[in-house]
Amino acid sequence: MTHNPSTLVRPEILALAAYPVSDAQGMVKLDAMENPYALPEAMRRGLATVLAEVDINRYPEPTGRALRASLARHMRVPAGMEVLLGNGSDDLIQIITLARPGAVMVYPEPTFVMYRMNAIFSGMRAIGVPLQADFSLDREALLAAIETHQPALVFIAYPNNPTGALYGEADIEAVLRAAPGLVVLDEAYHVFARRTFLERLAEFPNLVVMRTVSKLGLAGIRLGYLAGRPEWVREFNKVRQAYNVNVLTQAAALYVLERLDVLQAQADAILAEREPLGRGLAGLAGVTVFPSDANFFLVRVPDAPRAYEGLRAQGVLVRNFHGAHPMLAHCLRITVGTPEENRILLSALKEVL
Repeated sequence: MTHNPSTLVRPEILALAAYPVSDAQGMVKLDAMENPYALPEAMRRGLATVLAEVDINRYPEPTGRALRASLARHMRVPAGMEVLLGNGSDDLIQIITLARPGAVMVYPEPTFVMYRMNAIFSGMRAIGVPLQADFSLDREALLAAIETHQPALVFIAYPNNPTGALYGEADIEAVLRAAPGLVVLDEAYHVFARRTFLERLAEFPNLVVMRTVSKLGLAGIRLGYLAGRPEWVREFNKVRQAYNVNVLTQAAALYVLERLDVLQAQADAILAEREPLGRGLAGLAGVTVFPSDANFFLVRVPDAPRAYEGLRAQGVLVRNFHGAHPMLAHCLRITVGTPEENRILLSALKEVL
């Protein structure tokens, strides 16, 4: 008997690499599209009091009923729609793909790698449709792929990660009308794009909208949510792991959602920094900056691995996408940080280049 992963683990899993997360200890951390601002001290103290009172000896309410109601209210989920909670968006992507194994998933690429990875985990066939050279959506190619493959699932990041592009509303409408199956619109960066299809859920029977509170400033609590028609949520709820959102996450989110104006103000501060950072990056020799409606920029430099290591050596962490996809050759993804973080980044990158 051979107790060996190479003979017991599925070949498609053996071929994968785990999702990369770099050590960020002591770094100016601009690699993960996080909100760089901490909660105000008064909120931190209030949150500590709330969390101290949580019964961590008890399992959480399994569907997060109170939190779902709070999210529906604060995020203006249309009446008649249901909310499903996840341990981050990754959990929701897994839930959706597990509900339809063996079928076809289509998505524009390059995009968030977890769509493809979860297709592989669940035995779906993943078909990526290349974006155009400027990272805009190739609408005709995507519609042709939908017509040819009749996918059960279409994933679209709106705006896209890692490119930052927000596709045209008419393009999304065309996909929704053409798709025979479910279209998942991933609005992880909606707070920066200020565009959403959430209020149009009733218009399209095959649409669900997926979001996260991570980019708002709560990445550490791992909370994603999906809004859609009750018939979709009912089926996904069967696949969801029981107690997938813990009591501390639920309590923290409920507390912060009642003080959402603080996070909105932080998002406004990030947006105010986006344009100056983009101008600064574009002013560096040899740097191409792609337009972004998110809280990060994708940039192309002459030598991305060298630039990445040079920035690391100066204590600045960004994401290197060189080698991740042919269209991302010599590309770095840089989060919009605080004014001081952005100043350090621009100074370091200028020196590296």
